[in-house]
Amino acid sequence: MTRIAVVGAGANGASIGADLIDAGEDVTLIEQWPAHVEKMRADGLRVISPEGEVRVQPSVVHFCQVAELRARFDIVLMLVKAYDAPWASRLIEPYLAEDGILVGVQNGMTARVIAEAVGPQRTLGCVIECSATMTDPGVVHRHTPASRSWFAVGEIEEGEPAQRIPELTRILGMSGTVEVFDDILAAKWMKLVSNSTLLVTSAILGVPMLDALHTPGYRDVMIAAGNEALTVGAAEGHPVLPIFGLNADEIRDPGRVVDIMTDKLFASFVVPGATTTVLQDWRKGRRSEVDDLNGHVVARGSVHGIPTPVNDMVVALAHRIEAGEIAPDLSHLAMMREPLDQ
Repeated sequence: MTRIAVVGAGANGASIGADLIDAGEDVTLIEQWPAHVEKMRADGLRVISPEGEVRVQPSVVHFCQVAELRARFDIVLMLVKAYDAPWASRLIEPYLAEDGILVGVQNGMTARVIAEAVGPQRTLGCVIECSATMTDPGVVHRHTPASRSWFAVGEIEEGEPAQRIPELTRILGMSGTVEVFDDILAAKWMKLVSNSTLLVTSAILGVPMLDALHTPGYRDVMIAAGNEALTVGAAEGHPVLPIFGLNADEIRDPGRVVDIMTDKLFASFVVPGATTTVLQDWRKGRRSEVDDLNGHVVARGSVHGIPTPVNDMVVALAHRIEAGEIAPDLSHLAMMREPLDQ
């Protein structure tokens, strides 16, 4: 049987892990929140979704116990924050089988960082679209059950990892719909475009995603931020690809791609009351992934000489929130709109 590790058993990691365990797979959860680890060991893991509840008793290892592991894993699904990808990849590398695969099931452009840690021959890229929250240890509220979750997978360089794609597709298929992409880095950039529209921008307003969407003037900010990211992606050499179930006709007009992708995202994956991971992090007093999302667009735009004024403002406001200077609030929409109103 394939030995699987899920590194980062937060809301999404625990959701996927529970599906695999419930299906009878050999899974070890590796997690850094002590209370969550102990709760799962004592009482098991509960994942509550609109389609019911999954209860499992997982094998759980705290990050500080990784050095005690003996056997190696065939597939490692990594669901830590994007900014944790460099060190987490190196932490788990000694416990990845020589012919094993490490998969960054994350936001952000982390695939090459992972490849640097474990080698491109042991790396596959992945895009995830799954919404879940966790405030209490051992209990996850998953807004998009397996029937509404989506993954894209693919190799970042041609070679041996391709032979593992069917196995990875089978495994992730227990927790959502899976598509295979020839250009997974371009698919990941398309997810970055989508993330740039929504994750940080709605968190800055301090409201759930649907509430933000229905706030007058907000959608303009979303689309502008996404179009900036799309322009930078083109300069990076990434073609426009159909993610989230889009078809070729829906991405034919670059000027409409972000609009259509946003509509598809809200129609298929966003539910009432759901907040972004960024707002969840801020409410817990944690750093967010802003520098790996809108900040990455700004950084790469600067390299190519492409202005990114909306993303600049989003990053600046997010940094002020994380510094404790301001709190998330609807009033910040006026500042996010400043680049559009000039």
